[in-house]
Amino acid sequence: MGARQTINPEGTPESVDQAGKYLTFALDQEEYGIGILKIKEIIGMMPITAVPQTPPFIKGVINLRGKVIPVMDLRLKFGLETMDYTDRTCIIVVEIEHHNQQMIMGLVVDGVQEVANIKGGEIERTPDFGSGGHTGFIKGMAKIAGGVKILLDIDCILTGEQQAGLEALH
Repeated sequence: MGARQTINPEGTPESVDQAGKYLTFALDQEEYGIGILKIKEIIGMMPITAVPQTPPFIKGVINLRGKVIPVMDLRLKFGLETMDYTDRTCIIVVEIEHHNQQMIMGLVVDGVQEVANIKGGEIERTPDFGSGGHTGFIKGMAKIAGGVKILLDIDCILTGEQQAGLEALH
């Protein structure tokens, strides 16, 4: 599903569907963003109960005010080096859509940065990385302050099989 584009007054394409507020966070040396409407809350690290027979990036489940929520470590999901959790490490609780149903899930990140209001003109389509990479979970690339923030489509971060496995943890 591609973004609609219009031409702004400067004559450059504008990704109108992707403009908006994003919660930005760090993983390793990179910066990422998730649309603010997908964010339920941000919590500090808490004990995570491991669940057998889940992929390595699924850390387990937490009990959040009486509700069992699966937790994924985005570092591991993205193939980054593991790192000891610090006082900045936190869990972003998000709501993803799977088969027209909402599912709550926690994402372990290195640290939350800010809520950024990103304009459509600052967002470019995801470059083509060839046939070797799966980048369907990347909405676009935001050009901000001389750097790039990778905007995630959190609904697409898991494959159908992985989402079905997470549903079993609820």
